Amino acid sequence: MKEKKTRKPMGRFASFLVSLLITAAVGFVYFYVSLPAINPHSGDFYSFLLLLCVVYTVSVFVLSVKPADNVVRTPAEKMKEWFQFIKKSCLPVVVLFAAVIVVVAVGQILSMPIFRASAYRELLTVQSGDFATDVAQISFNEIPTLDRLSANYLGDRQMGTLSDMVSQFEYSNDSTQINYQGRPVRVAPIDYADLFKWFTNRGTGLPAYVMVDMVTQEATVTRLSEGMKYSFSEPLNRNILRHLRFHYPTMMFSTPEFEIDESGHPWWIAPRVVKRIGLFGGTDIQGAVLVDAVTGECQYHEEVPTWVDTLYVPDLIMQQYDYYGTLVHGFINSVLGQRDVTQTTDGYNYIAMNDDVYAYTGVTSANADQSNLGFLLCNMRTKETHFYTAPGATEAAARSSAMGEVQDLGYNATFPLLLNIAGQPTYFIPLLDATNLVKSYAMVNVAQYQIVTVGPTVSQCEQKYISKLTESGITQVEQLPQTEAKGRVAEIRTAVIEGNSFYFIRLEGEDIFYSLSAAQNREAVTLNVGDTVTIEYAQPAPSDSDSVPPPSIYDGYVLHINDRTPAVQPPEPPPPSFNTPES
Repeated sequence: MKEKKTRKPMGRFASFLVSLLITAAVGFVYFYVSLPAINPHSGDFYSFLLLLCVVYTVSVFVLSVKPADNVVRTPAEKMKEWFQFIKKSCLPVVVLFAAVIVVVAVGQILSMPIFRASAYRELLTVQSGDFATDVAQISFNEIPTLDRLSANYLGDRQMGTLSDMVSQFEYSNDSTQINYQGRPVRVAPIDYADLFKWFTNRGTGLPAYVMVDMVTQEATVTRLSEGMKYSFSEPLNRNILRHLRFHYPTMMFSTPEFEIDESGHPWWIAPRVVKRIGLFGGTDIQGAVLVDAVTGECQYHEEVPTWVDTLYVPDLIMQQYDYYGTLVHGFINSVLGQRDVTQTTDGYNYIAMNDDVYAYTGVTSANADQSNLGFLLCNMRTKETHFYTAPGATEAAARSSAMGEVQDLGYNATFPLLLNIAGQPTYFIPLLDATNLVKSYAMVNVAQYQIVTVGPTVSQCEQKYISKLTESGITQVEQLPQTEAKGRVAEIRTAVIEGNSFYFIRLEGEDIFYSLSAAQNREAVTLNVGDTVTIEYAQPAPSDSDSVPPPSIYDGYVLHINDRTPAVQPPEPPPPSFNTPES
């Protein structure tokens, strides 16, 4: 019978060399898949180091173990042999492992808010503002009427209309709200439908992206002359996260956002994450890397271009304000006394102003009750943050109030958008049906959320809302300082109020609208933008007739047009013909 051969343990140098190769191979695979930043402020970096230490130690132990003998050893002897092996073969690695544990533990402790409360509170600078002054009234053609869910639904449905794309690509459901050429839109890339579709189309890349107009609710697919080679749907080196890591191995990034510049070219915006407090505390943003989605060219910008809208994300701003609001009198007060402690409410939305995107969220007390103390507006590109005092209902209470008005229809309220309507902070809430399509709109007064109106269009909803504000005495009737106004018509809006048709005329160079009752000013029906008009104001004559419309909700006057010069004279109609058909 053949004697069984026993494996001889590797020599010290051989086991060291082979263990290094194994550790390097495992480390490369882990780095390629997990993409940790080689940065002492990153927790993933320390996890990577610990993994390498464990892999090396296990490899050395397996390669150096001796065959079992028949000698019986006590636990103390086994422990002694183990320590001798550690000391002889991998003591530096064990010391490194222990050092990493100590650094992480100490770094976590020294970065806690209990020791650095003032530093955490200084992460965000909050200025007080006047809402009516800072937030201008938005024109109807600038009010976003969709939320993220509805926009994604429309974008996905639009993809289904493209027969040449639907079998190869799909909507990514990862849209970003931006201002594009002065309009609020959501843009999203398309993805490869599956791994096989990626393999067959990877040479040309993703041929289009989807844009959803947040005002008109129109979804369009924009085709590119050259496809996007870099995206999240790429599984290998052209994956946007892997591409960034290989070019910037030491930088920490938040999730890249898809945007387009003013010419419609696609980009990935990767904000650079920094830690400003201790080793792991005080997460903040410092510039961003802009990646061309087509060519992959990337460049770091300390100050990003002005067309970039999403450098900061609302979740980070809300976290920083929570530090600002809760640590106002130190850490102990934030837990026990909670004097003057405030925090953000659940949820946020976006407002487009001055060609920038602002994040909005409410601010409530530490008890998180059903009332807000005010709200925040933060510029998503510059982090400029203002707090506006506006005691009133929370967003959740406003949504419930809006849905109560249409409970028979079963509509669902989206997260509110904050608007300035007649100088009043107002929740604007699109109402969705079961298919996530907008069917109606609601406006809820922030200070008095029982004042709520619903309309099928934004214009009708606003006019009903302003009328209700006037009836409630919240806004006063504005007295116009002049008895005559003359100019060219810049804008015309119409609304039906209590069964009566009204025309709201804005002249060039003015911000106010003049309200004209169609019943008393029939020539208003024929007005066009560009017409030159003279408008006179006269106090309404007393009347007992219920058919006479009420005075203008804007200025309290009945307005009459006494002169009208059209910008373009219409052609004279042909004379009527009195010929009878031949029998």
